[in-house]
Amino acid sequence: MLVGFYAYSGMYGLNTLLRRGATFWVSVTPDDPRLSSSMRLALREPQVTGAAGAFSWQQIEQGFEVAELPVIAGRTEVDRILLARVDPARFRFVIRNRPAGDKDPDAWLDDLGAALVINASYFRADGTPEAPFLSDGALLGPHNYSARHGAFVTSTQVTDIRDLVNEDWHDAFRGAHDALVSYPLLVAAGRSKRVNANDRWLANRSFVGVDRSGNIILGTTADAFFSLNRLAAFLGTAPLDLAKALNLDGGPVACQAIRLGAYRREFCGQWELAVHDGELKLLRWAFGSRAWALPNVLAVVRKQ
Repeated sequence: MLVGFYAYSGMYGLNTLLRRGATFWVSVTPDDPRLSSSMRLALREPQVTGAAGAFSWQQIEQGFEVAELPVIAGRTEVDRILLARVDPARFRFVIRNRPAGDKDPDAWLDDLGAALVINASYFRADGTPEAPFLSDGALLGPHNYSARHGAFVTSTQVTDIRDLVNEDWHDAFRGAHDALVSYPLLVAAGRSKRVNANDRWLANRSFVGVDRSGNIILGTTADAFFSLNRLAAFLGTAPLDLAKALNLDGGPVACQAIRLGAYRREFCGQWELAVHDGELKLLRWAFGSRAWALPNVLAVVRKQ
């Protein structure tokens, strides 16, 4: 059995099995008590929308700020977005993959000497990147790939999100030392709607964005109120001054960790609800509460 499991998912699958047990989907109803209260609210008809609550940025170091943005429906907080705002003039961005799946966010912070790590784009069952992925100049993931959403790219000159609706990802990657393709593009130039997902697909979410001052905004949701459609609509009007925002992988791998000065943040999601053959399915795992190992990460490192 283990030989077959290894043949399918490699060391990533084995390490996931040992850390948390096998993952599996269970059938649920919209009012199932196994869902968070925010998820049950998000599944109501007519649809409930969330608005941004009051928040403020806290400077940890020049060029690095943190905040927590409440999401309010009615008078109730239904989610909270853990945010970091980073000046690329003072910090650099690196993208790494480790298919073995043996590093949690804390281990990635140690390994990279990073101030922040967040889960990056999607990965295959064996822990390798699902989409094109440039790491320290090395191209990982598929070389032949059709991308119509976005790419996060960083070079010695610029860090940005490129809209791939009219640009090939090979061209977007040119000149970058680290880059990734992901989807969907949640906020695009001209506020054009680029997301068309099932509103019952709820999960912890992570994203990377660029504000109109050129700062990089990184965010992870604490609960699973947001579908992708709802998150795109929220970020389009949230007081973050976002010019562009790109979705990263979600669910239990939606993790964010910060270690800078005396400030600490450690978070990994626990929710993913999908629709299979019209039926609501909740992702569960056999045991364990250890932080999820991340095969793909986007890290923020202080410039020397």
